[in-house]
Amino acid sequence: MDASAQTISAALLDWYDAHARVLPWRSAPGAPPPDPYRVWLSEVMLQQTTVAAVGPYFDKFTRAWPTVEALAAADEGEVMAAWAGLGYYARARNLIACARAVAARGGTFPDTEAALRELPGLGAYTAAAVAAIAFDRPATVVDANVERVVARLNAIEEPLPAARKAIRARAEALTPPRRAGDFAQAMMDLGATVCTPRGPRCLLCPLTQWCAGRRAGAERFPVKPPKKAKPQRRGRAFWVERGGQVWLVRRAGRGMLGGMLALPDDGWSARGDGSAAPPLDGPWHPLGTVRHGFTHFDLDLQLMLYSGSDLARFAPNDGEWWDIARLDQAGLPTLFAKAAGLMLALRDETGESG
Repeated sequence: MDASAQTISAALLDWYDAHARVLPWRSAPGAPPPDPYRVWLSEVMLQQTTVAAVGPYFDKFTRAWPTVEALAAADEGEVMAAWAGLGYYARARNLIACARAVAARGGTFPDTEAALRELPGLGAYTAAAVAAIAFDRPATVVDANVERVVARLNAIEEPLPAARKAIRARAEALTPPRRAGDFAQAMMDLGATVCTPRGPRCLLCPLTQWCAGRRAGAERFPVKPPKKAKPQRRGRAFWVERGGQVWLVRRAGRGMLGGMLALPDDGWSARGDGSAAPPLDGPWHPLGTVRHGFTHFDLDLQLMLYSGSDLARFAPNDGEWWDIARLDQAGLPTLFAKAAGLMLALRDETGESG
């Protein structure tokens, strides 16, 4: 670590000691590292999600499953339902698999980046974050906030994603051999509160005197490629009701929204529109359409209402009847919660009680 990198790291840690965010999965600056379970759980939740959104979920999970062994023993359906609304549902499936792997080794997380990478669902970022924050290993942690800080600090002109190699190399050069966990969280906090995507507060930044990006126009960095238009997909969801209950199905364990309870649908996917037949023959009526944005495509989902009476073809192994009055407890993914919300809003308008 050269003298300039050492100076920058020291300045950032001094700033963090005074300005660190208080978060439920953290220890105070300079304090012993937090429980690896809480670090790992928070980092998985924080992928593609904001701190504000994660807070209530983290509290709910740690109350229900306060240890990794408790999470490993949990019912998968309950975990998936508790995750509903956080999105990127493959993370929840990986969460269960990882918890079980850790429980199988006595409930102790490995303490090195390489060993953490061997656990299910732990990629380079999460392994580095847990190694640094929970075990104070000198691992380099690069999330979107760190990426932005480093790109601006060095005025890296190469566009993303190609620039990530250079950004990681610069971040590695800055990572100190001691207090690596505090340093990683300091970089995250700086990006989240000062070196923000828009309107960075450069006058408050502890690194401003070394920042090449400020002189070149900080908001330019990191340089991003032109946005590609997302494809538009279409699908249908089917609402089948009897006696105040609606028919829900458990989606396949792999694939989009895997393992979640949902309304039956026509098999839409990221690759194309849905074409599968409704779950019952008979009269179907369109109620309206909800739109939902996924990472790689947008979906218009039309909600169809069954108005027939032939429900004999529904076998218990195919799904389950769920009380509409407690549908908010089913843990529906956001897309299907929107569709259910459309139905309930129409019911309110017409004064129907089901």
